[in-house]
Amino acid sequence: MSTGEHAAVVTGTYQPATGAHRRVRPWVRVLVRWLARAALVVLLGGVLLVATAWRAFGKRPTGERRARMEASAQWEGRGFENPQPLWNDVWGMVSGATEGSKYASPTEALPVEEVSGARFASAPASGLRVTWLGHSTQLIEIDGLRILTDPVWGPRASPWTYLGPERWYDPPLPLDELPELDAVVISHDHYDHLDTPTITALAATDTKFLVPLGVGAHLEYWGVAPDRIVEMDWWDRHRIGEAEIVCTPARHASGRMGIDQDRTLWAGWAVLGPEHRAFFSGDTGLFDGLREIGSRLGPFDVTMVEVGAYDRSWPDWHIGPEQAVLAHQWLRGDVFLPVHWGLFDLALHGWTEPAERTVAAAEKAGVRYAIPKPGQSIEPGEAMEFEKWWPEVPWLTAEEHPIVSTAVTR
Repeated sequence: MSTGEHAAVVTGTYQPATGAHRRVRPWVRVLVRWLARAALVVLLGGVLLVATAWRAFGKRPTGERRARMEASAQWEGRGFENPQPLWNDVWGMVSGATEGSKYASPTEALPVEEVSGARFASAPASGLRVTWLGHSTQLIEIDGLRILTDPVWGPRASPWTYLGPERWYDPPLPLDELPELDAVVISHDHYDHLDTPTITALAATDTKFLVPLGVGAHLEYWGVAPDRIVEMDWWDRHRIGEAEIVCTPARHASGRMGIDQDRTLWAGWAVLGPEHRAFFSGDTGLFDGLREIGSRLGPFDVTMVEVGAYDRSWPDWHIGPEQAVLAHQWLRGDVFLPVHWGLFDLALHGWTEPAERTVAAAEKAGVRYAIPKPGQSIEPGEAMEFEKWWPEVPWLTAEEHPIVSTAVTR
C-alpha cells in the first residue's frame, strides 16, 4: 500500500476498487456520454424545428376576438366542436400505416395548363367561371366578382420549407399575375389551406379576407390589416357588391401546432350572386347539415367539394369521392367540380384514385361533373368536354376501400 493509500485508510476515506467496479465504470461513462450527446442533439433539433416554424404557427386569438369565439354556439369548453363528433379507428390507423399505395405520388410531370393574368382581363361570357389551381385553390369569377379560395402558392403543406408534403408542380398562375380580387375566403387553418408565404404576399393587396372565427389572428400576425379581415361564424353573411358570401357549417377540425387543436373554427362557403350561385366545401366529412345548406342556399350552379385525402379509419375527417357526389346532390348542385386532390400526398391512397372514383360515382348517379387539369377553367353554364388527363395506375374501388361517415341520416 502506498503512502497516500495508507493515509486514506487512517482517515476512513479509502475504498479499494473491486474488479466489478473497474469493469462497469468505463462502460457507464461511455453510455452516459452518448446519451447526453443524443439528448443534446434532440433538444437542439427540436429548438431548430420550432424556431424555423414559429411564424408559420400563427397567433393565438385573444381579447375581443376570443370573446366572440366563446360566444359562438359551436364553442364548447376550450375549443370548437362538431355537432357530430369525428370518429377514428385508432387500431386501423396503426395497422394500416404500412399499407399505402405505391402510387401515392406521380412519377411523371403532370399536364399543367399554365395561366397568365391575361385570361382574367375580361369577364366570362356566361357570368361564371372557375379556374382550378390545384388542391383547394380556385379562382371563382361570378357575376362580376373575383373570389379566391384557400390560396396556397408555397412549396409545401407544412410550417417548414424543407420538411413536409411537397407540391407536385409549380403554381399554374404566378402569384404576381393574380388579377385584382374582391375577396379571399379561407376554410380553416390547416397548412394545405392556410399558407403563410401566400398570405404574407396577399397582405400587400387591398382584398378582403373572409375567414372562420379565430383565423383572423393568424392573418393579423402575418401583416393583414385588421380592417380587411372579416371573421364569421356558421350562417353569417357578408355582402360584397350585389353578392352575398355565406359562411356555412362543415365537419372537420383545425390547428397548426398540435397543442392548439380546434381553437379556431372551420367552414365551407356559399357565394350567392344575383345570377349565379357557387359552393365551396372546404374540408368536411359527410353530415346532415349539407342538406340544410342546399335547402337554405341552393340550388348551386357549381359545387366544389373535396374528394381526396381520405381513409376508412378516419371517415369523418374527409368525405371521399362517393359521399362527395352524394353531398353535391344534397346541395342541389348542377355541375360537380371535385377539389382537394392532385397536388399533395396527404393520405395512403393512390394519387389518381379520387378522380377515378369520382368519375365512377358521378356517372352512376347521373351527375354532371368536370375534372379540369391544374390551371384549366370551366364555365358551368357552357358545354364542357374533358379528356382524362391523369395516367392509368392501380387504384382501389369504393367496394375495396369504402369511406362511410358516421352519425349521418341516409
